Amino acid sequence: MAGKIALIAGATGLIGNELLNYLLNANEYEKVVAIVRRPLSEKHPKLEEKLVDFDKLEDYIDVFSVDDVFVCLGTTIKKAKTKEAMWKIDVDYPVSIARLASSQGVRKFLLVSSMNADPDSPIFYSKMKGKLEEEIKQFTFETTAIFRPSLLLGNRDEFRLGERVSAAIFTVVPFLFAGPLKKYKAIEGKTVANAMYKVAQENKTGVMIYPSEQIAEIGR
Repeated sequence: MAGKIALIAGATGLIGNELLNYLLNANEYEKVVAIVRRPLSEKHPKLEEKLVDFDKLEDYIDVFSVDDVFVCLGTTIKKAKTKEAMWKIDVDYPVSIARLASSQGVRKFLLVSSMNADPDSPIFYSKMKGKLEEEIKQFTFETTAIFRPSLLLGNRDEFRLGERVSAAIFTVVPFLFAGPLKKYKAIEGKTVANAMYKVAQENKTGVMIYPSEQIAEIGR
């Protein structure tokens, strides 16, 4: 369906920035709305940049009158400083976006989660993402697509030692991540973004979970 309008949250992140470029260059979308806290460096005739206060998203409800919503929000404990602040960005904001999007009749909601998302996990990050998924599944979008990538690779603004070390391992001994271990293989942020764009163009309905190895196949 041509002439759609997309909304993206998290356009400054690793996946979000790649996804923004895919959406802007896609024939399916006539406009792409990016809700951000600070101005983007990206300029494009199809891009509508909306500076918002994520703690008061209800003040911008009209912005959510779109067709497809893509949420790529996420942070680290290093940047957030506290678990409470991290929870706000990774859970509260996406849920608020979903609530407003649902109220405006959005058809498709696409969310970046994490490989080990589990609401009952003893690990804070995995539990947080699991709780997020539980909340998002409560909304009745025509399509809810949840993406669970493994360790992400790509150029970030911040240095992440774990990602640098893992990237080196995957480059030197990629055969270690074959067969049953395939799901643990690191994945490029660009690949995840491409998979999200492609899934949004499909006519599948209901709640769908995409593990990392499936994301890799779709986004290849």
